[in-house]
Amino acid sequence: MTLVLRRILARLYRWSRDLRDFSAALAVAAVFHVIRLVPAEKAAGWGGFIARKIGRMLPVSERVGMANLRRAFPHKDEAWHRAVLSECWDNLGRVAVEYCHLDHIWDLRPDDPAAGRIDIVGVEHFYALRDDNKPAIIISAHLGNWELPMVAASAHGLEAAALFRAPNNRWIARWVYAQRKVTMGELIASRHGSMHALSAVLERGVHLGMLTDQYFYAGVRSAFFGIETLNNQAFARLARLHDCPVHAVRVVRLPGYRFRVELSEPLALPRDQNGRIDPAGAVDVMNRRFESWISEYPGQWLWLHRKWR
Repeated sequence: MTLVLRRILARLYRWSRDLRDFSAALAVAAVFHVIRLVPAEKAAGWGGFIARKIGRMLPVSERVGMANLRRAFPHKDEAWHRAVLSECWDNLGRVAVEYCHLDHIWDLRPDDPAAGRIDIVGVEHFYALRDDNKPAIIISAHLGNWELPMVAASAHGLEAAALFRAPNNRWIARWVYAQRKVTMGELIASRHGSMHALSAVLERGVHLGMLTDQYFYAGVRSAFFGIETLNNQAFARLARLHDCPVHAVRVVRLPGYRFRVELSEPLALPRDQNGRIDPAGAVDVMNRRFESWISEYPGQWLWLHRKWR
């Protein structure tokens, strides 16, 4: 009797969980469609305002955000740290809302850049990647609107795939995947064994986009802003395996609701005595690039992640 009761309770729990998750997914979809009714610039402004007001009251602001800023910029005072964190919350709120408008935000006008919403630096590297029929890895950080590089690739004929973390809610995960696939091309869910899927992408000659600035449990140790932490070396292992170039891309949020996308030249990654890319050295190169970018626009990086542990 006890076993039967346990099975009934387990089934009821699964049903209640599915109902809860499905209801949450409906709510997310409804909010998405409401936000799409508001022009992108106005919606992003609201998103930034709400995130600033609510974010600074959350425990993560002091426990993670301020702690990170004090570690990375110990020479700056408390007022500077709080101003940067406020800008970080503003940027995060804007990114969340802009997710609903990705197909509208990408407005590149090569003949008259000032009339569009997008500036591109390093466009020659983009064309080289698009036309050489070879694989490459493009690493990025959570700066500005970090979703835009994949939108750019899809919009301008660069065959690309990106690794993404699916939400735990399976209904939201399916919906998010369907929404992102429209504007971002091929998406690979982050899960056990995803390295094989990423390698297969490069085998096909596709370009692989990866966000590599966060703490990585299985990573290699390297200093970031002078403090040792575990870093994502997956890009370097893949580049070593396929002997393909690695570029870096960032998005800078500009005044007047504009964005600058900067694509670097192939990074000069150190190699071992056999001529193969050295993963630990590649991570050092990545960190120095990200440090310089973050130092230039500190309020546009996601300080709310526990980078140092």
